[in-house]
Amino acid sequence: MRSRANTYTYQTIPRDCPVREITIRTAAGNRQRGWLQLDGRAIPVALGRGGILTDKREGDGGTPRGVFHPVRLWWRADRHARPRTALPVRRITTVDAWSEDPADRHYNQPIQIKDGETGDRLKREDHLYDFIIEIDHNTRPRIPGRGSAVFLHLARDNFAATAGCVGMTKRAMLRLLTRLGPETRIVID
Repeated sequence: MRSRANTYTYQTIPRDCPVREITIRTAAGNRQRGWLQLDGRAIPVALGRGGILTDKREGDGGTPRGVFHPVRLWWRADRHARPRTALPVRRITTVDAWSEDPADRHYNQPIQIKDGETGDRLKREDHLYDFIIEIDHNTRPRIPGRGSAVFLHLARDNFAATAGCVGMTKRAMLRLLTRLGPETRIVID
């Protein structure tokens, strides 16, 4: 009598399909540095100067602890080709900014500003905001003073602390973009 071998069908997930979850954690011994877990790899990241904080406040320099989702990618079309991603994409223009004023009715939302007006300009001379992954931190509901403009963006050359965002290399950003979708959970722990 012949025994029949078990046959298994494995479904391989293409590397450009969105992942369900990425995790960002503090690196041992340095609260301003961390690791982003993606596809079984640890990617070095810069965190806020205040480290990862549970009770995020405007101006505290902390990266908020929680579970978030990517909203869209903002990118500098004048510097880079449009990257591959499943996220909605928007080009950064000279008037694009982010409201960081808790008294503003557009607090923690994208705004358009003219020269001399206040706001975190998205079109910068440096390369930090060449790619910005907007996340849904403090959006539903939006609470004045609970933090604004928390993004995933490019890191400084020396991985210096951010103002509360998560910074990474361009290579890591481009890889991450191919793996993110609107339903991906971003766990900052």
